[in-house]
Amino acid sequence: MFWRFSHWRYKKSKRPKAANEPRRLRFLWRLLVWGSRLLILIIIVDLFYVAKIWPDWDKLSKGAVPKSNFMHIYARERKKHKNWPYRHWVRVPISKIPAHVSRAVIVGEDSRFYDHGGFDFIAFREAMGRNVEKGRMRYGASTISQQTVKNLFLSGSRTPLRKWHELLMTWGMEDRLSKRRILEIYLNIAEFGLGVYGVEAASRHYWGKSVTELSLLEAAQLAASLPSPRKHNPATATKSFQSRTERVYYWLTQNQ
Repeated sequence: MFWRFSHWRYKKSKRPKAANEPRRLRFLWRLLVWGSRLLILIIIVDLFYVAKIWPDWDKLSKGAVPKSNFMHIYARERKKHKNWPYRHWVRVPISKIPAHVSRAVIVGEDSRFYDHGGFDFIAFREAMGRNVEKGRMRYGASTISQQTVKNLFLSGSRTPLRKWHELLMTWGMEDRLSKRRILEIYLNIAEFGLGVYGVEAASRHYWGKSVTELSLLEAAQLAASLPSPRKHNPATATKSFQSRTERVYYWLTQNQ
């Protein structure tokens, strides 16, 4: 009797599992179908968004450098922070920016700027190697082109979607704009401190003179500000800033 009861319980426990297999497969299939549909919908919506923000590259390739989206964001945020200074920005054509200032920024931010098509895979691999050694995401590998796109059109968020938009628009910009024009835009919109945008405004803000008058050391200091300009700049003169200034200045003097 006990054997029959045990056998009956064993058979009863086995039946539902076998019967549920087709149901589980149907559920997984439906999940896959609806997941695919949702992904396609997201891609379509995102393509419409990219088309909406896609710039007129021909217009951007010449004329005055436009205000960046970062500047507009700063103006909005300043309304919430009354102690923030007014935005300081002065356009300057690249023909009036000394070569050693441009070179300092390239040396400090993107040494292979003229050799890549917008993405420096060598720098990316090196940065990831250093991050693995440190055990955290401390180093980035964004090129000047990527930073230009981010500052000009996007935001500082670190979402995968924003990074995807950055990659798409960097490809478009590199395809339509010259390296000289990309560098001109970047040097005019890069942030060098709280509310300070562009090399001309930075020169006036920190040293009270035009960028045309900057020394080699001052150019190195400007470049040293770029990774984290609100925290590390000629005014704060942190240890990290001074160390970076020394490295940029050394590279500049070695390549004169």
